[in-house]
Amino acid sequence: MNPLNIINKYYKENSELHNILLKHSSDVAEFACKLARNYQADSLDIDLVYEASMLHDIGIFLTDAKGIQCFGKEPYILHGKLGAEILRKEGLMPHSLVAERHTGTGLYPEEIIERKLPLESNHIYYPVSNEEQIICYADKFFSKTKLNHMKSLDEVRKSMAKWGKESAERFEKLYIKFGL
Repeated sequence: MNPLNIINKYYKENSELHNILLKHSSDVAEFACKLARNYQADSLDIDLVYEASMLHDIGIFLTDAKGIQCFGKEPYILHGKLGAEILRKEGLMPHSLVAERHTGTGLYPEEIIERKLPLESNHIYYPVSNEEQIICYADKFFSKTKLNHMKSLDEVRKSMAKWGKESAERFEKLYIKFGL
């Protein structure tokens, strides 16, 4: 499966948003595949890591995030859920789980309730499989607002700390598991 075919179905080629999505997703995919190759797990699906990395943010165009050229109506926090819906329609179930579960270091029921997020608190919005975890982790090192820059470990740690102790601790567990 070629992820570009899916992206081009929903994004106008060579538009600013298309270019932002491709650059960000390509950077995440390259780093995630490097981590996956180094991880040494027999059951790890490198093709899925690449494809799902390229598609993890497919839902951003439906959100309101003008800073990255997204002029949709939905809150940005829903981009993963919306992307998962798109990918399910495309018949890409494992890819949809990555999209749905990559936000932050995952969103847990107590956080959804506490922050009053517009998500179902009885649904899994945190990475479960190794592939989901690697992509979620790799994604933290790349921003859609500062393209051509891989964040340092310290930059990512500071970013995760803004979302609370639990988020920072989950990031550290991913760092211990997958390294750099």
